[in-house]
Amino acid sequence: MARRMLFFLVVIALLIGGFVVFRGDAEHTLTIKSIPNDLTLTLDGRQIPANGDVAVKAGRHTLTGERHGFETYTETVEIHADAGYKMYLFADDSEGRAWETAHPDQVLETESDAGRRFDELNGRLEAKYPLLQELPLVGRGFTIDQGVSRAHPGDSEYLAFYIKLTYPEGRKNARDWLTGHGYDPDDLELIYTVRPGG
Repeated sequence: MARRMLFFLVVIALLIGGFVVFRGDAEHTLTIKSIPNDLTLTLDGRQIPANGDVAVKAGRHTLTGERHGFETYTETVEIHADAGYKMYLFADDSEGRAWETAHPDQVLETESDAGRRFDELNGRLEAKYPLLQELPLVGRGFTIDQGVSRAHPGDSEYLAFYIKLTYPEGRKNARDWLTGHGYDPDDLELIYTVRPGG
C-alpha cells in the first residue's frame, strides 16, 4: 500500500513538473493596431490580422507590415507576456500620400507615435552605449562616430562604432582612449576604416 501511494505521488509530481516546464511555451495575447488599417501584416512570415488580438508563443518574433504606396517596415519584438504593438507605415509615393490626405487623424497619430518611439529608442541606446555621449570624437590619428551595426543588420537596438584611422598608430590610440575612459573595446562592435592616403 505504501509503495502504491509513493508511486502515485511520484506520478503526480511528474505531471505537475511537466505542466510547469511546458507552461513556458504558453501563448500570450498580442493586441495589434495598424495604420493604414488595411495593410498586410505578417508574424514570422505568416499573415495575421492587421488589427485585433493574436495568440503568440513567448519569445522573439518578426512583424512585417506592407501596403502599396507605403514603405515596408519590419521589426523584431520580444514577447514574454500579453502586450500591445502598433504597426505604422509611412507613405512613399502618390498613392500613399493620397491615403494620408484622406485620413489626417491617423497621420497625426502615426507622427506622434513615431516621435515617441524615436525618443524611447534613443534613451535605450544611450543607456546601452554611454559612449554615444562623447561622439563624434576626434583623437590623435583617429575619429570615432556611431553607425549601423554589421553584426545585427536591420536591428535598430544595436550600433557599431566606426573608427576612421588617419595614421597607423590611430588604431592603438583609439583603443587606448576607449580603455582609458572606461569603455571595453571588446564589448563594442568596432569597425575600422582608413582615410584615403592615411
